[in-house]
Amino acid sequence: MPTALLSVYDKSGIEDLARSLADLGWHLVSSGGTARQIAAAGIEVVDVADLTGFPAILGHRVVTLHPMVHGGLLADPTDPEHRADLERYGIEPISLAVINLYPFASDPGIELIDVGGPTMVRAAAKNHAHVGIVVDPADYPVVLDELSRDGVLSNATRRRLARTAFAHTAAYDAAIVDWFDTDDPLPPTLHLSLELADTLRYGENPHQAGARYRSGRPGWWDAMTQHGGKALSYLNVYDAEAAWRLANRFDDTACVIVKHANPCGVALGGGDDPVADAYRAANACDPVSAFGGIVAVNRTVTAQMATELAPVFTEVVVAPDYEPEALEILTAKANLRVLSAPAPQVPDRDVRSIDGGLLVQQTDVVPVDRDAWRVVTAAQPTAEQWRDLEFAWTVCAAVSSNAIVYAKDARAYGIGAGQQNRLDSARIAAERADGRVTGGVAASDAFFPFRDGLDAAVAAGVTAVIQPGGSVRDDEVIAAADEHGIAMVFTGERHFRH
Repeated sequence: MPTALLSVYDKSGIEDLARSLADLGWHLVSSGGTARQIAAAGIEVVDVADLTGFPAILGHRVVTLHPMVHGGLLADPTDPEHRADLERYGIEPISLAVINLYPFASDPGIELIDVGGPTMVRAAAKNHAHVGIVVDPADYPVVLDELSRDGVLSNATRRRLARTAFAHTAAYDAAIVDWFDTDDPLPPTLHLSLELADTLRYGENPHQAGARYRSGRPGWWDAMTQHGGKALSYLNVYDAEAAWRLANRFDDTACVIVKHANPCGVALGGGDDPVADAYRAANACDPVSAFGGIVAVNRTVTAQMATELAPVFTEVVVAPDYEPEALEILTAKANLRVLSAPAPQVPDRDVRSIDGGLLVQQTDVVPVDRDAWRVVTAAQPTAEQWRDLEFAWTVCAAVSSNAIVYAKDARAYGIGAGQQNRLDSARIAAERADGRVTGGVAASDAFFPFRDGLDAAVAAGVTAVIQPGGSVRDDEVIAAADEHGIAMVFTGERHFRH
């Protein structure tokens, strides 16, 4: 009669599993609450304390740490020395171990650091040539089906289960290390545990495979609902992430349109239908670039907005919700991916691959704090300019460097992104703005190294500028601003984005 050891925190499906194993002639051993639940269901089970002759001690910290358990898990029945030890000490081999762990990540703390559970999982997984180790209730049906059909688990199944088990304990230990590192943005080691969440349509290009992996903390992608459209590609996810993050930086109704990771249209909405107004204005910022873009709005999509968006080729729309008529309009477009999602969280770290490792930094947070900012010119921003300066600064921090944003009336009419020099970014922003920022503002993600960038902004019609400051030529740039009679604000903090 083969022996199965059952010791689980997550008890979903455990009674059915135990009953099925018993019906197949398995001898069941269990511990603590698992044993009590199985026995209460009328299924014959031996408590680990009766097996070992030793009760649980130290407030249940020591239960299964005993040779009667680990000898059974680690024994190789093909090894004569092992067989002799089993017989000498009366140890019964264990052929199946069903174990999952205290949910440390749900409420991190010392008492949820499981010791006996991971030890048993690792022991059984090490001995997977002879022991099946099951850590996920989703595997119960597969295991039962194979045992019912063949009487034993195949080598391939035991190997797959062992791989899952070691991944389970690795993720568990990574969560504990991460808890120890809570207050350290750059700890001495990083232990990333990622789980395949979605296989994507393709990678950055169709010849590349792509996938999304999730970390221990679920993100908005895990709570997202796709209402219609084709499967998501790598760039759909990457650009939608950028659009959704920026849209949710605004407290007012906002629409963001992203193309190739950079916003090409951003606007705040007003009027009778602020959502439709925000989309209309964002699309008007740069309708050429908006073609084939990603649209994100931080409010429920109205039927009017959906009606205006429908004729424009768009890859993805993401919003918290949709009016029923809006959803009907948008899902009628077979190729449009329509997503509803909760607001995104700000990750602790940004991580990029480099040869031989990872490049890691704290995530850039973009404060809008007038009290920390400094007006450095004789001219002072008006109330309207202050609002546009805050808006432009928020947008600029989401644009690839070198970044220049020209805005007016909470519309980003000109965005210059990713240029090797700031002057070219200013010129591109002016070309995109096409005269619409007369009386508006400019934002620069880093200081102006020379006055030429400021002069270009003034030539575009800008009357107020926000920038970090910090150049050795700040005095020269301030003097240029005073010469033009415009207001300039120093934030004291740059926001490069590469």
